[in-house]
Amino acid sequence: MRQIRIGDVTISSIIERDGPWRAPQDMFLNYDAAKAQRLLSTMEPEGIDPATGKLVITYQTFVVQTPNHTMLVDTCTGEDKGWEAPMDFDKTPWKNGFKELGLKLDDIDYVFCTHLHIDHCGWNTTLVNGKWVPTFPKAKYVFHKREYAAWEALHGQDAEDKRSKTWKMNCEPVVAAGQALLVDDDYQLDNCVTLSPTPGHSPCHCCVNIHSGGQRASVTGDMMHHALQCRDPEMSTVFDWDPVAAAVSRRAFLTSVADTSTMLLPIHFPSPTVGRVTTRPDGAFDWKYLR
Repeated sequence: MRQIRIGDVTISSIIERDGPWRAPQDMFLNYDAAKAQRLLSTMEPEGIDPATGKLVITYQTFVVQTPNHTMLVDTCTGEDKGWEAPMDFDKTPWKNGFKELGLKLDDIDYVFCTHLHIDHCGWNTTLVNGKWVPTFPKAKYVFHKREYAAWEALHGQDAEDKRSKTWKMNCEPVVAAGQALLVDDDYQLDNCVTLSPTPGHSPCHCCVNIHSGGQRASVTGDMMHHALQCRDPEMSTVFDWDPVAAAVSRRAFLTSVADTSTMLLPIHFPSPTVGRVTTRPDGAFDWKYLR
């Protein structure tokens, strides 16, 4: 995916990194290799690198331009965060992609975070004279109220936890600067943008829905990381806060959009990224990229 239209809304992708990333057995809990191979053999090929057997994982930000606002949904890993491998990759592609869209930092009106993990809120802040400050000076940052509170509480318990450090660098400075909107499940920015709660991967993970001209798209964050999770919705990842709740949310969300025209934009799906799901006789779902 590079750019799609939803009615009067344009959605563009800024890619921070893509390519082979993790072996599936390192990604999924209770991984059944034989079952996964059977499923992969009947699925579209983009999600697996045949040379390495690793999952192809993309880190990207979506730019949503409505008639009224310019928004970002999820901001990848960011710069100068001090993360070790494999999170220490070159961040130049993201900066170049931002500029290629003709955007300046103060063009951004809103930043939505589906959740507050390392690879979804990194560009929220920038290091300036040794201090973390909001990257987008005119933007309001939309955080789920209870999601924010959970990571704040974790910081109070263990300030050295990687997730706690993420909150301290990427989220707390935004609140301190007065640029945060701490919202509930039913938050609606306008008639174009709403949230769908999909907890489990994180305490209060949300999908961001875009509506315009009778069309709908949903940025699904980490509600799913890979198309395998359509064919086996109970397949949760090692990164999930509550794997059981994540599976429940995934099945409920996929059921709600299956066999409709809703376009899904999962953050980690490789190009062409955007797709739709249909129901299968076995109760699972088929993923199809829109090409």
